Amino acid sequence: MKMENLFNEDVMAIDTYIMVKLKEKAAKLRDKLVQKNRAPIMLSMGAPTSAPPATLIDKLKEFLTEDNIHTYSVTKGETYFREACAIRMKNRFGVDIDPVTEVCSVLGSKDGLANLIRFIINPKHEDFDKEIILIPDPGYASYSQMISCSGGKAYSVPLTAENNYQPNMDMVWEQLKADGYDEKKVKALIINYPNNPLGVGATREYIQSVIDFCKKHDILLISDAAYCDMYYYEDDKPFSIFEFKGAKDIAVEMYTLSKSYSITGWRLGWLCGNSEIISRFAKGKSTIDNGIFKALQKACAYIMVAAEGDDYIKECNIAYKKKQNIMIKGLRELGWDIPDEKVPRTTFYLWLPIPKKYNSSVKFCEDLLEKSGVVIVPGSAFGKYGERFFRISYVASDEKLQEAIDRMKADGFRF
Repeated sequence: MKMENLFNEDVMAIDTYIMVKLKEKAAKLRDKLVQKNRAPIMLSMGAPTSAPPATLIDKLKEFLTEDNIHTYSVTKGETYFREACAIRMKNRFGVDIDPVTEVCSVLGSKDGLANLIRFIINPKHEDFDKEIILIPDPGYASYSQMISCSGGKAYSVPLTAENNYQPNMDMVWEQLKADGYDEKKVKALIINYPNNPLGVGATREYIQSVIDFCKKHDILLISDAAYCDMYYYEDDKPFSIFEFKGAKDIAVEMYTLSKSYSITGWRLGWLCGNSEIISRFAKGKSTIDNGIFKALQKACAYIMVAAEGDDYIKECNIAYKKKQNIMIKGLRELGWDIPDEKVPRTTFYLWLPIPKKYNSSVKFCEDLLEKSGVVIVPGSAFGKYGERFFRISYVASDEKLQEAIDRMKADGFRF
């Protein structure tokens, strides 16, 4: 017997995460690309490359010498961390969160989402028997895999230009029933604004309608707010779902420090919202981990409420806007039609159609990697509505971004 066959069929059906696959492929081709002066430029993963706030590093060093800092923490998070989360929610969004009953630490939002999904799904094997979570499509590539690995069904909620990336949920509900699925099996809806990979936001009116929809059907609303601090204009400043009436009755919101403070490798975030969900989530997690390194929690608790943290976020957003300008200018010169009103006002992503001569987003991305060494993500990795598009993550240095454009020009990649 092959030892891998010991895994359950849901896990066996999962492929390697797309970002890992792209990184592995770039590494495999690296020597060949270097020989022709096309060393890989990684514009695939949404991982900031700038240094974290200097104050954050200094605080971490300081806390490393404290007594008992290296002992076990608690799954729910140290009191000082949860209190900082509540203060951050108040300062940033003007909402009241109880640090005792409405906050739980997570080892990054990816870990938090995966565990929450696993906790609420009762696994089944037959497609129409499975419990359903509605997910944005295009959307974060791991949503569907997290759900299928848990024995659930991911049902696509189409985010398209035609619906202004804010789908009518009543129409989605009716389509789900028309497709033969039992509405009683729907457990939750995931929303993600600002959106990965699209870089779009939602109106306040739309978010209220989504909350009302989830209350009407008695399902959990999961808001993935990973990019809430990445915005370029004050009038597009992202908001929390808890600014809206009735949200705490049926919702939780996931936050991560990874993007805001450029600490993707630290793996620290929090889940907040409905106290019943938070309580049960924390109990489930207590069997999985022993909490997050206390020095990390303490340093991050400091930066979340410090002026230095807010200043750092502002500086990063100015830098990302400059990077966006480099890419938009270059891509327009290569033939992409990008009207000013379509330029993303949040996140560090660009979502664009593949060149006209291509029929496959995977083929375009493969050719660009193999010929020019530029690593981007095929839109099909983000769902069935992502085909014929690709995503660029402009997190590299300004010089590398310009080099990517120059290579595309030299190597004949035009729209």
